[in-house]
Amino acid sequence: MRSHFDIIVIGSGAGGGTLAQRLAPTGKAILILERGEQLPREAENWSPKAVFIQRRYRTQERWYDKHGHAFIPNTHYWVGGNTSFYGAALMRMRERDFTQVRHAGGVSPAWPISLTDLAPYYDEAERLWQVHGARGEDPTETGDEPAYAFPAVSHDPGVAALKGHWEMQGWKPFSLPLGVKLDEARPVTSTCIKCKTCGGYPCLLKAKCDARTLAIEPLMDLPNVTLLPGRKVLKLETDAGGRTVTEVVCQAAHGEERWSGDIVVLAAGAANTAVILQASANAAHPNGLANGSDQVGRNYMFHNSSAVISLTLDRQAVTFPKTLAVNDFYWGDPRGGYDLPMGHIQLLEYMSGQTLEGQIEDWLPPFLVPDALSGAAAERMLSMLVISEDLPSPDNRVKLGRDGRITLNYTFGNLEGHDRLVNILKASLDGFSSHAHPISQHHFQIDSLLPLYGTAHQCGTTRFGSDPAASVLDRDCKAHELDNLYIVDTSFFVSANAVNPTLTAVANAMRVGDHLIDRLGAKTPASSDPGGTP
Repeated sequence: MRSHFDIIVIGSGAGGGTLAQRLAPTGKAILILERGEQLPREAENWSPKAVFIQRRYRTQERWYDKHGHAFIPNTHYWVGGNTSFYGAALMRMRERDFTQVRHAGGVSPAWPISLTDLAPYYDEAERLWQVHGARGEDPTETGDEPAYAFPAVSHDPGVAALKGHWEMQGWKPFSLPLGVKLDEARPVTSTCIKCKTCGGYPCLLKAKCDARTLAIEPLMDLPNVTLLPGRKVLKLETDAGGRTVTEVVCQAAHGEERWSGDIVVLAAGAANTAVILQASANAAHPNGLANGSDQVGRNYMFHNSSAVISLTLDRQAVTFPKTLAVNDFYWGDPRGGYDLPMGHIQLLEYMSGQTLEGQIEDWLPPFLVPDALSGAAAERMLSMLVISEDLPSPDNRVKLGRDGRITLNYTFGNLEGHDRLVNILKASLDGFSSHAHPISQHHFQIDSLLPLYGTAHQCGTTRFGSDPAASVLDRDCKAHELDNLYIVDTSFFVSANAVNPTLTAVANAMRVGDHLIDRLGAKTPASSDPGGTP
């Protein structure tokens, strides 16, 4: 096998997988290095016990918090990255998210690009990732977005009832945009069957639109694309002047490997990308590669997220609940009295009894919870997620110790608007129960802020910008200090906004891919399929 490639992509998730897909039709030699293996298709893909209690697919590596306490991050290392386990919610950043916005806890900074720059790529990403939705329902849309190519996923009866309940209060709930291979008009041949094992699970039917199925697998038979799983990148080496990455050093099962490429692209995830750069310190970059600004690893964000669970005596007629969302309070309270951003509400995936046991095991071990009890609770439960913006702070950072220990030094902040929205949501659920049985009017609610180990939606550790003294990357996501190093995972985010980041990662990787095509003087067939033969 050759040891030198035109492009090396480190990581095969939403950013890395999409970039490789964008560049594949050029015929350039592309190497994809992925620390994980191919995700097995097996019965356990759909087992709540295997996924949530045994944590069969989750990493076992340990990170440390600012107090030195170890924790296992909720992350997955497989071909396709974390997207094989995500909930398939694919939303655009709002137009105002790209601008400077004041929050109760501080300022969300402006991006060096605008919605106008990403809009055509959002359009393409929504088509490629088969996003099902309905335009005109979400009050935060600009109004000029094209119609979704795929219709919104229908609501189960219990979700439809909740939608009506919120509309009675003057809210404007909308269909949550979902990337699933669903054809409700032809259920017999539809790949997606709207099962109970979607978010948090790898899809046994490959019906979830993720980087594994949509970006990586269509490339695997191309002669110019090489995928090497089981390769954990340890560091990047440069020339003596520190301007060019000359070798990618990785660990494989048989030992160390070294690869070289004209262009090197990091897409290992916001935490691990920062770790690789810090591990690559050399004489030209004593504080870590591309870290003359001292921003590598800083500004770690992962959303302020709270799960709100409502239990009633009535069973809920819901098997696929994650189809509804609310943005009424994204920029403030439309009823008045609070003009600062609060965030986004969306329904969570179906939780079986064993899923619930796995979620609460930190304070109640599963063996103490009878399956009959947890199963009965799951049948009477609706789960919602409140997502609010986590503001960037230089003190919230990923640090690599001399002993190889990864520390996530993080303090929660900007919770005022978030807590307000959680309370608004809880109050809105009053009276949402069967009116046929007066006793069922009483319901029980719990809410919990996603802890540090959740690591969901992590971003911001190598922010892009126009000022090399205050950012790591330029607006094309190239490192300011290196000529051939790019980053296309969510590390480049300047702010976290309050929507799921996957679609933005995909759209931006397409944008950077087009920049690289121009830089390399490459051409793509005018009518080529992104996954087709160049």
